[in-house]
Amino acid sequence: MTLRAVKPMIRSLLLSYTLSALLLALLAFALYRLRLEEGIVNLLIFAVYFAACAGGGLAAGKSMGKRRFFWGFLSGLLYFLVLFAVSRLLNQGVPLDLKRSSYVLGLCILGGTFGAVLS
Repeated sequence: MTLRAVKPMIRSLLLSYTLSALLLALLAFALYRLRLEEGIVNLLIFAVYFAACAGGGLAAGKSMGKRRFFWGFLSGLLYFLVLFAVSRLLNQGVPLDLKRSSYVLGLCILGGTFGAVLS
């Protein structure tokens, strides 16, 4: 990654995490008000990951212009890696759920790539 790409990627990650926080706050409110079932909540959390990464991929694709597919992919991957690292640090004694982690990785990469292609 070139030095020219660092700022746009940081901006796309900040946008992704801001969007993620807003959507998760909305989800928490909906959970409180509607008493949603666990299966629906899990599905909506996956949707939040996808939407947040799509927003970051859109920002990355617009700011980079060329090779949007790659920058969206990278944006989604970086989102997942930061999320994964923070999660591992906060849950040191909890065993890793590889199945869920692989789903989230796929959704993040797919969302980032989708957003970049739309840009």
